[in-house]
Amino acid sequence: MQEKIKTLISNAKNALKSAANMSDLNSVKVAFLGKSGELTSVLRGMKDVPNDKKPLIGKLVNEARDAIQSFIQEKERILIAKETAEKLEKEKIDVTFKGTKKELGSLHPCTLVIEEILDIFTNLGFTVKHGPEVETDFYNFQALNIPKDHPAREMQDTFYITEDLLLRTHTSPVQVRTMQSVKPPIRVVNPGKVYRPDDDATHSPMFQQIEGLVVDEGITMCDLKGILEEFAKRLFNDPNAKTRLRPSFFPFTEPSVEVDVTCSMCHGKGCRLCKGTGWIEVLGAGIVNPKVLENSGIDPEKYSGFAFGLGIERIAMIKYGIPDMRMLFENDIRFLKQFK
Repeated sequence: MQEKIKTLISNAKNALKSAANMSDLNSVKVAFLGKSGELTSVLRGMKDVPNDKKPLIGKLVNEARDAIQSFIQEKERILIAKETAEKLEKEKIDVTFKGTKKELGSLHPCTLVIEEILDIFTNLGFTVKHGPEVETDFYNFQALNIPKDHPAREMQDTFYITEDLLLRTHTSPVQVRTMQSVKPPIRVVNPGKVYRPDDDATHSPMFQQIEGLVVDEGITMCDLKGILEEFAKRLFNDPNAKTRLRPSFFPFTEPSVEVDVTCSMCHGKGCRLCKGTGWIEVLGAGIVNPKVLENSGIDPEKYSGFAFGLGIERIAMIKYGIPDMRMLFENDIRFLKQFK
């Protein structure tokens, strides 16, 4: 039995020498110290040992267990140190090696324009109001003096969901909702997405607008022109920028105007951007139709107001000289990098 214990210790040493990793080490541990291991097998043979020899053999078995456990712990320390060194070697970073530059993102040109416009109008005393993109027929058309037989109501001009629900074609419904909930004086701007079935170089089925509304006593076209001229000077960073009002028609304003601004590229001298005219059309505006005020619960005999609306994509195209609106939606990194 004594020779068997010595042989067991020797075999354990040899097995540990060939253990190349922690998995091999665990296999050796199970083979010698496990429930079905060789040392357990020796203990089971104790019943055949004479009673006078059992104390000695028991002592030798315990010493063998302690020795094998000690060998295993030492081998485990060596393997851990080896694996740690290999991992450090594999994952080490050469701090002198030239790194890869990570490019920073930037805001989309439309977002830049929206933030700049909102900043201008909030500094002029306006507040920002938002509304739903899925609107009712009343808020999108009827309240804005657009009856059932108006051309804007035809199916090809609007995305209808049901007979009474649609994707809003402008952000003007937010103005109606504001007038219904807030008493004059009112001075708000309404940014948001709008939807119309158009798709070409200068139109998109989804685009963004910012509309403005001022309602108070004694509001005139002079107030509208003054606000828009100050807006143009700040937006195009041109203290000499001028606005020009041309007669137009919108159902929700009367009188209505198209608003031109002196070209931001040539400052009115004439260039390819303004097609030699010195002027660029930027928005539509007008005095709020008394019928719209009445539909919104405001007395048109006491109050008047003006409203205006501009397309964000169009302003971005003018401001940054972008020739095709679709470039704003294609997400070409080469294009977007220019706006960092």
